[in-house]
Amino acid sequence: MKIVLDTNVLVSGIFFAGPPYEILKAWRDGKINLVISTAILEEYQRVVEKLAQEFRGVDVTRILNLLTVSAEIIHAPPLPEPVCSDLEDDKFLACAIAGSAAYVISGDKQLLKVSRHGNVKVVNPRWFVEAHLGS
Repeated sequence: MKIVLDTNVLVSGIFFAGPPYEILKAWRDGKINLVISTAILEEYQRVVEKLAQEFRGVDVTRILNLLTVSAEIIHAPPLPEPVCSDLEDDKFLACAIAGSAAYVISGDKQLLKVSRHGNVKVVNPRWFVEAHLGS
């Protein structure tokens, strides 16, 4: 199953325990496939590197390297029309559509309001873990 992670889920999974961590672990273990676009990868890198300055004990290089090697990096053209109230969130839907991902997993209330766009469902991490990872 292919998924797209909003940046807040990736960050939470790196720095904290809970459902976002379980999702990253499932990806690392090959149970799910992570699809990212270059725009998402750039956002991940920017945010994670900034947070790493505050959390000095966390090795972000490893996760960033894993992303570039193990995630499916695709070209995701912009959506034809805006969907999200925060236009920055449209890149996650565009990536999911271009990469044939079933889910965008997010903790962002504005993105979660979309709930579905085409064949892509927008769900929170806890729902995804309970529904698909059996935790």
